[in-house]
Amino acid sequence: MLMAFEAAGRCGSFTVAAQELNLTQGAISRQVSALESQLNITLFHRVRKSIQLTEAGKIYLLEIGAALKMIRNASLNAMREQQGGILNLAILPTFGMRWLMPRFPDFLKQNPQITVNFTSKLSPFDFNSENLHAAIHFGMPDWPGTDHSFLMKEEAIPVSAPSLVAKSPPQCPKDIAALPLLNLETRPEAWANWFEQNDVTSPTINGMIFEQFALVTQAAISGLGVAILPRFLIQSELERGELVILLDLPIKSAEGYYLITPTHRTSYAPTIALRKWLLEQITKENDAP
Repeated sequence: MLMAFEAAGRCGSFTVAAQELNLTQGAISRQVSALESQLNITLFHRVRKSIQLTEAGKIYLLEIGAALKMIRNASLNAMREQQGGILNLAILPTFGMRWLMPRFPDFLKQNPQITVNFTSKLSPFDFNSENLHAAIHFGMPDWPGTDHSFLMKEEAIPVSAPSLVAKSPPQCPKDIAALPLLNLETRPEAWANWFEQNDVTSPTINGMIFEQFALVTQAAISGLGVAILPRFLIQSELERGELVILLDLPIKSAEGYYLITPTHRTSYAPTIALRKWLLEQITKENDAP
């Protein structure tokens, strides 16, 4: 009844509304009459073969129009999600740029029915307050109310511009302690942990601090100091000779990259597809010679 009234009021005609809803003109007329009886108001003035909304009808059409639009949109979204759906994914900026994006066309090719929206996140966030279906997170899998899938570890190694160490390449961890150190804001203990695992007293003077991998990487390339960076995120700079590994002693860490999903989203089809694809990509790379 509501859809019949809304279509008739919007179109100004029972006949046009009937064509839109694939019903007969008589069916539209009967449903509108039944709605008027139920509400005990007159919604249309019927003048010969034409109709015109009453003042009450105009107000009622305005009020139910938005509600019916929401219902139609919800129905379309439900149909879309059954076939594919929307995936709102939070990613770490450098991981997304260096590792995920070059591979992501393959995911879209395999899942053309899924629309992916990306947001980059450095700071912690709450799935309850943000409209996210999943996140790729580095750290420990200790977020309450979520499920996690382990993706990979990382090997963070000390690197610098070749010019910084050209005259005196470091021969041991103690030599690196004498160089200017570059720090990443999200990994504040990285250098302290690296020196500790190599039995070297950590320098008391802290170096420059950078917010993002891209900035600290560029600072290292520019010869501002030594950075401890994940090997797989700086592969291009190493191959081009913009950075060199000072000592091949990766920092040991219990942290890793995880796909994090809120528990109520774990059975959501686009999330399942992303998880499957990510694990396939990592397995393929681990198996490569």
